[in-house]
Amino acid sequence: MILPDVFKSAPVVFAVKDTYHIMVPVTCETVMWVKVGEEVYYDAVNGVLRSSLSVHRLIVPMNVLNQAKQYTICYRKIIQRKAYHSITESTEEYTFTFKPIEELPINIYHLSDTHNKVKSPVEAGRFFQDKLDLLVLNGDVPEDSSKLEHFDVIYEIASKLTEGRIPVIFSRGNHDMRGVYADKLPEYTPTDNGNSYFTFRLGPLWGLVLDCGEDKVDDFPEYGHMICCEDFRRRETEFLKDVVKRAEQEYNASGVLYKLVISHSPFTYTQKPPFDIEQERYTEWARILREDIRPDLMLCGHLHDTTVFFPGSEYDMKGQACPVVIGSNPCLKDKEKDIFIGAAITLNEKKINIKFTDNDGNIRKSYDI
Repeated sequence: MILPDVFKSAPVVFAVKDTYHIMVPVTCETVMWVKVGEEVYYDAVNGVLRSSLSVHRLIVPMNVLNQAKQYTICYRKIIQRKAYHSITESTEEYTFTFKPIEELPINIYHLSDTHNKVKSPVEAGRFFQDKLDLLVLNGDVPEDSSKLEHFDVIYEIASKLTEGRIPVIFSRGNHDMRGVYADKLPEYTPTDNGNSYFTFRLGPLWGLVLDCGEDKVDDFPEYGHMICCEDFRRRETEFLKDVVKRAEQEYNASGVLYKLVISHSPFTYTQKPPFDIEQERYTEWARILREDIRPDLMLCGHLHDTTVFFPGSEYDMKGQACPVVIGSNPCLKDKEKDIFIGAAITLNEKKINIKFTDNDGNIRKSYDI
């Protein structure tokens, strides 16, 4: 794929609620907008076009892009921005086709814990080739947030696997919270008005993205007084309760055939100290999922493993609502070869197929649910 030199990578079309956040990393200062059908959507704040940033965000209603099935990125390079008579280059345009999710089956590839790796996760993520419908990047994709360049990994992986043509779900991981730029992550990733937890709807698939934050208590010495996740999770609990109140507009809406939960940390499983936090709160989350939302599948990472925790198993410590897929293994202990294993998931009309595949295309394990 040959891109204009202003694009650092292909755009990434992230799904958030009933919108797509088309996010475009750039190599120089630009103003940007997108044309979808007859509509135009700008990257602007209160009528002012944004230019001093390295990733543009263009928010488009899902139904508009789903119908058009293509979008055109328009931009002007900035020569000099000033109070009067700013100077820019001429408008340039680049059009991308888009494949919305409209029906079953749905092919999903799940990656998490890539920790700055690009090559081997991308190789694993090509399992479905051009039949991929949805990419899930489920936390700890960068190694941490100590450098802004680490955020480029999100776009490198998503760009190589989707080329801006299919939707992507992004979920934050605990390592993403570490580093001097951790508070800047929302500027580089999709959020719901700054919140890293949200719902989404893609054709017959309804989804819920949850964010557990860090994996130890707030005052753990490693964090150096830089986090307040307990309050964050309290507010997220209220969000979950609100989703239940809006069930008819959310998971019980007409046409929903599958319900998916995405969380970097598998909070229904209790790890050993000091990782055994929020027992009461996570039990409440599990109860809400089990009694109200009743999802079909939950996708997680964090444990650097590829397996399925079934309800009632030894790993079900808080009352799982559904099978929990631990779906990404960077194989960090293998020093002879860079091996990465992700999860290829197909939602069929009557069953779910899960394959754990490596970057050589081998199927390591397979499950039918």
